[in-house]
Amino acid sequence: MWDERYAVEDYVYGTEPSGVLIRRNHWLKPGAKALCVADGEGRNSVHLARQGLKVTAFDGSAPAVDKARRLAAERGVEVDYAVQDVFDWDWPVAEFDLVVGIFIQFVGPEGRAMLFDRMKQALKPGGVLLLHGYTPRQLQFGTGGPGAVENLYTAGMLRKAFADMKVQVLEDYELEIREGQGHNGRSALIDMIAVKR
Repeated sequence: MWDERYAVEDYVYGTEPSGVLIRRNHWLKPGAKALCVADGEGRNSVHLARQGLKVTAFDGSAPAVDKARRLAAERGVEVDYAVQDVFDWDWPVAEFDLVVGIFIQFVGPEGRAMLFDRMKQALKPGGVLLLHGYTPRQLQFGTGGPGAVENLYTAGMLRKAFADMKVQVLEDYELEIREGQGHNGRSALIDMIAVKR
């Protein structure tokens, strides 16, 4: 499904970064090692690299990663890309200063718990996890995201999932977004930023 979605000329979600990386940019430290999980067509990893971070990114779709590499080349930055499924990637231990998951709501509760654990595992002590996605109210808007309510985030669910971390930001809100054809219109969003103890 993802290969088919990304195998088009245009960037489905645009080439500009998700707004969360602009709004929360004080968490982006030049020189830091960052990981972008399920990064799609590269808009977020390329942005981080342009801010001076050393970025690793992966996605399960080869057409998406091809477009990400092209975008990085066009923007004059280097990103270490891989075509890899989130559950098959060789997750490192305590390697990254920043782990970013933006609109990675393609897994249900069981897979999500495993994914969150691996994201935490990849962080160094004191490292920052930045998560951005949709809340269940998004189903009313229909302007992007999964159609399955169990894949969406609530503040309570994230607080519980990351109880072993120091949550610095946990905010849900509504916003008009324009991110290609994939995310377009009024959206019910949530941001979480947590620090590994």
